Amino acid sequence: MEKFTTLHSRAIPLDIENIDTDQIIPARFLKATDREGFGDNVFRDWRFNKNGDLNEEFPLNDTTYMGSILVAGDNFGCGSSREHAAWAIADYGLKVVVSSFFADIFKGNALNNGILPIQVTPAYLKELFKHITTDPETIISVNLEDQTISIKDTDLSEKFDIDPYKKTCLINGYDDIDYLLSKKDAILAFEAKS
Repeated sequence: MEKFTTLHSRAIPLDIENIDTDQIIPARFLKATDREGFGDNVFRDWRFNKNGDLNEEFPLNDTTYMGSILVAGDNFGCGSSREHAAWAIADYGLKVVVSSFFADIFKGNALNNGILPIQVTPAYLKELFKHITTDPETIISVNLEDQTISIKDTDLSEKFDIDPYKKTCLINGYDDIDYLLSKKDAILAFEAKS
């Protein structure tokens, strides 16, 4: 995985609550077992009209908005436990998803795939939406080491929680196996004592 310490990016606002994993990546696109290509179909039924034309009003298609941060409504990633939802978000190029609540399974899948899910208060989420929609060039700064998310050129900042193990993995670009391999010398030393 790619290392993650800080990110300064514009953001895409998706002010919809209860976005489930079937909306993130519809079930009909789950035929592949490789993580590649899922980004083409992220939010497929919202990004494209029924005739297959691009829905230019959908925020991910609106050229007013861009960046590698998705700011979404409350209860993001609910529904089924499909890891493909995290694969689709990562393959699309998003590195951070911000919401006031995440489904636990989605949160775990996101962290396992190098996506940082940041849970903020409802009031802070409202401020993010307000700033992004008022000025689409607003820069959001994420500092994983300090566990803060800030709106650049304002004093609006908030701390967020993250599991210490997952924080270590993201900062170092580790998956679970990489983490164990990083402890190889300590493991061998412990075994030598036994």
